[in-house]
Amino acid sequence: MKLNQYETRKYSRIYSLGATRGELIVTNDDIAGPIDSSDEWIRQRTGIITRRRAGENQSLMDMSVSAAKEAISGAGIDPKQIGAVIFSTISHPYQTPSAATMLAELVGASPAPAFDISAACAGYCYGIAQADSLVRSGIAEYVLVVGAEKLSDFIDPTDRSISFLLADGAGAAIVGPSDEPGIAPTVWGSDGSHWSSVSMTHSLLEFRDGTSSWPTVRQDGQTVFRWAVWEMVKVAQQALDVAGIKADDLAALVPHQANMRIIDEMVKQLKLPEHVAVARDIANTGNTSAASVPLAMHQLLQDGTVKSGGLALQIGFGAGLAFAAQVVVLP
Repeated sequence: MKLNQYETRKYSRIYSLGATRGELIVTNDDIAGPIDSSDEWIRQRTGIITRRRAGENQSLMDMSVSAAKEAISGAGIDPKQIGAVIFSTISHPYQTPSAATMLAELVGASPAPAFDISAACAGYCYGIAQADSLVRSGIAEYVLVVGAEKLSDFIDPTDRSISFLLADGAGAAIVGPSDEPGIAPTVWGSDGSHWSSVSMTHSLLEFRDGTSSWPTVRQDGQTVFRWAVWEMVKVAQQALDVAGIKADDLAALVPHQANMRIIDEMVKQLKLPEHVAVARDIANTGNTSAASVPLAMHQLLQDGTVKSGGLALQIGFGAGLAFAAQVVVLP
C-alpha cells in the first residue's frame, strides 16, 4: 500500500507580527497599597514602571482578534490560506471549547484546525516550534500563532509574590514557507520538579466545592528567579549552538518579560555585545506570560530599534516549569 504524502518544504519563517495591549495604564502607585509596598520597591525588584491591563469591556478574545488581524494584514495573506491556528494562553475563561476555534472563526480562518497550548510563559515559543513543523511538513501553508493573556482575571491584589507583575495583552505571528532558513531548531523542555513554583492557589474543584476562594496566580519568587537565571542561560546558549551562530551574530535578544533583573543577568552571562538590542518591554507593559515575547519583539520592530532580516534569539520560560527557545529571522 502506498500512502500519499504532503509536499514538504525545507524552511519556514515568521512573516509578520501583531500586538494589542490592555487599554489601561496601571502605575505602581495604583497597586502598591494592598501589598504594603511602594513605587520604589516595585521598580527595584522588577523594573516595572507601569503595566497594561484590560479595560472593563476588553476581553481576552478582543485583544487576540485585534493582534491576529494585524499579523494577517502584515503578512499580506487571505485568512482562508491559514492552515492552522495555535492559541497559547492560561487565562481563557473556559476549560472547553478552546479559544483557538473561536479565534479562527472571528478572523475568517475557519475551517482551519485550531487548538490551544497551556505552556504559560513558554507558550508562544512552543507555538512557533509547532508552526515551524506544520509548515515544513506541508500540513499547513500558513499558521497563525497567538500568545494572549488576561491575567488580571486571576490576580489577588494583596499577593506580594506576583500580582504586581502581571498584565494583559496579545501577540500574534504568521508563520509560512521560506526559501531560506527563518526559524532555527527549537530547544525546549520542562522541569516538573518545580511544578508548583508558579501555580494557581487552588483548583477549580476546590472552588466549586466551596472549600477555597477564586483561584489566583502565585509564585515562589526566589526559586523561579534562580531557575530562570541559571538554567535558562544554558537553554539560550543551546539555542544559539543549534542555530550555528554566536551571540555576536544576533541583532536582538527577546526574552520572556518576567523580571528586569532576570533579563539583565541573562545579558551578562551570555556576554552579549553592545550592538545586540535587548527587549525590555516589561518596564511599561508588565509580565503578560504567553504574550510577552511577541509583544516585546513587535515593540522593537515598531520603534525602529531593530530591522527586518536580522537574527533574534527568543526564549520563553515559566509555569510548569516549561521553557522553549529558538533563533528566528526578524519579520
